[in-house]
Amino acid sequence: MAATLRDVARRAGVSIRTVSNVVADYQHVSKSMKERVEQAIAELQYRPNPVARRLRTGRTGLLALVVPEIDVPYFSKLAREVIRAATAEGFHVMIDQTGHGRDRRQSLLRGTERTLLFDGVLFAPLATAGDLEGIDPDRPLVLLGEHSFDGRFDHVAIDNIQAAYDATAHLLALGRRRLVAVGAQPEEDFATPLQRTEGFTRALAEAGLEVTPAQIRPAARYSREDGYRATAALIDAQERPDAIFCYSDLLAMGAIRAIFDAGLTVPGDIAVIGIDDIDEGRFARPSLSTVSLDIGYVASQAVAALCARIDNPGRVATETIAPHSLLPRESTGGQQ
Repeated sequence: MAATLRDVARRAGVSIRTVSNVVADYQHVSKSMKERVEQAIAELQYRPNPVARRLRTGRTGLLALVVPEIDVPYFSKLAREVIRAATAEGFHVMIDQTGHGRDRRQSLLRGTERTLLFDGVLFAPLATAGDLEGIDPDRPLVLLGEHSFDGRFDHVAIDNIQAAYDATAHLLALGRRRLVAVGAQPEEDFATPLQRTEGFTRALAEAGLEVTPAQIRPAARYSREDGYRATAALIDAQERPDAIFCYSDLLAMGAIRAIFDAGLTVPGDIAVIGIDDIDEGRFARPSLSTVSLDIGYVASQAVAALCARIDNPGRVATETIAPHSLLPRESTGGQQ
């Protein structure tokens, strides 16, 4: 039969509570006591029983991270940082993805059999305001990135308006005047593209430049392929832009490829800047100018807020804005 907490306690010569504290990585157990318990655990090959733990504490020690697509570099990096922060708090993380379907988003938000197994959920997909309607406000849930703070759920956000403004202002400071933004989304109430469009148009307006609908180009997804297609169409237009602000680095990578395939140069003919600071952009040639988002900060603040919510379900919801920084590189005439 499998070893129990009582067996480990007997072997180590300690109380069952002490063994439980060691298994839970409780920080106030002395080093010598921890070593005795860990030796007994190894000798008996003890494995914690998650079902028993939930019956005893009401918790599973599991958090869920929900993202649109795990293979997108931004969300891959977010997952890595969330796992790091959650591990430090004694939690394990399971990852799920929604794709771009609203039914899938709402199912995960409202709680399926699978998501109800978790102590809390970190929710990061592209979403609309309507997705949050009818969600139990007492459910341990933290919203990441997109969404508008409504006071019901903790929210760790990116200042998308300012990030887009900074990227656009950088292009304007270089003397570029025929600017185009790539990344508008078909769903009109997606917050991130709307906010990035607002930052783009605000910077142009402050520079005294008129903004036309033709300067806001759509992209069905934030992918290299959509960035390529949108930019290829711009190059064929009657008045070619001299700078492109892409709503993500993946769009920008596609844009650069389209420019080179047309026999043009970056940044000579067209300067390009994105948002996200993915590794691919740093090592590309030309290296990609971008707005770097502090994903480590996003993850650590989100996990801290979720842990606080789990411990105190009635606490007042908070909103935290993560910092960002402009990184000029070769695609706009800066350095690697």
